[in-house]
Amino acid sequence: MSGGVDSSVTAALYAEAGYDVVGITLQLYDDGAARGRSRACCAGQDIHDARRVASHLGIAHYVLDYEDRFRSEVIDDFADSYLRGETPIPCITCNQTVKFRDLLAAARDLDADALATGHYVRRVAGALGPEMHRAHDHERDQSYFLFATTKEQLAFLRFPLGDMAKSDVRRHAERLGLAVAEKPDSQDICFVPGGNYAAVIERLRPGTAEAGDIVDLAGNVVGRHAGIIHYTVGQRRGLGIAATEPLYVIAVDAASRRITVGPKAALLCDRVVLRNRHFIDRGAESRSAGDVTVRLRSTHPGAAAHLTLLENGAAEIRLAQPEPATACGQAAVCYRGDKLLGGGWIARMERTAELQQASAA
Repeated sequence: MSGGVDSSVTAALYAEAGYDVVGITLQLYDDGAARGRSRACCAGQDIHDARRVASHLGIAHYVLDYEDRFRSEVIDDFADSYLRGETPIPCITCNQTVKFRDLLAAARDLDADALATGHYVRRVAGALGPEMHRAHDHERDQSYFLFATTKEQLAFLRFPLGDMAKSDVRRHAERLGLAVAEKPDSQDICFVPGGNYAAVIERLRPGTAEAGDIVDLAGNVVGRHAGIIHYTVGQRRGLGIAATEPLYVIAVDAASRRITVGPKAALLCDRVVLRNRHFIDRGAESRSAGDVTVRLRSTHPGAAAHLTLLENGAAEIRLAQPEPATACGQAAVCYRGDKLLGGGWIARMERTAELQQASAA
């Protein structure tokens, strides 16, 4: 129970159905830093909101202090990833570690039969066991952020909101008399006030925002930057360079502290190499290759592609049509229809010889 309407309705619906419900809220970061922020989660006012909902429902409620493990597993990884020139997704790391590993273990310690969350995904019975599918409302779907869920975890998890629209969830909250019925959704990364990532990284890793060169595709210096942590692949704004055409960040080189910029066409890639692949679908992991739909970032609608599994936990995705490059550290998540197969972390995006020849023609 994060204190928002989704997890509150999840608890309420199971309590209404007669289950013995225990609400668990995680304290993930400093309460003082979160106080007064209305669109974060897992600290400050949200803990009080979760406690108030649990009291209204008449269910047990516990707050678990996971601050130390959240810092070591999520926040430190977030900062170090930026220093490597990547653009991380801490919500996936949080789900993979603190929530679906540690919280699930706590649920088992409580002798629970299942762990229910307010995520918008569907758990569907399949021939080889439970499958994860996209939510009925694709605009709310959160399966991208859960690609690293294991088969064993999925067997224990429940997602009652997967077939609902957000408006349905709020109507349930009103019907059940929940005080959070009109509470806005959390939008910021919980430990990044106002979306200022660079300020958080500079606080966690003092002195790491070192200046460097901005170069064009030919390697010519066209400007200076105040630290690679301020830039991500595909970025257009904030470059501070006068040019005759719009320029975009094409690459971030952490070792040389160099930012490469170029025209939008230079972003197009048709080969994606993944590291640390993870496939929840048994069929996808057992086959060495297959056609999939891949999402290259959380807002990406999906593109046709061919997936090939490589050695050492790597994978290759060949896109049917070129796509603008996505920053390293983001996730590439594969589907067949609405069924989540799995995915991995983007190690690099490249232009195959075929695309290079087509671009030169």
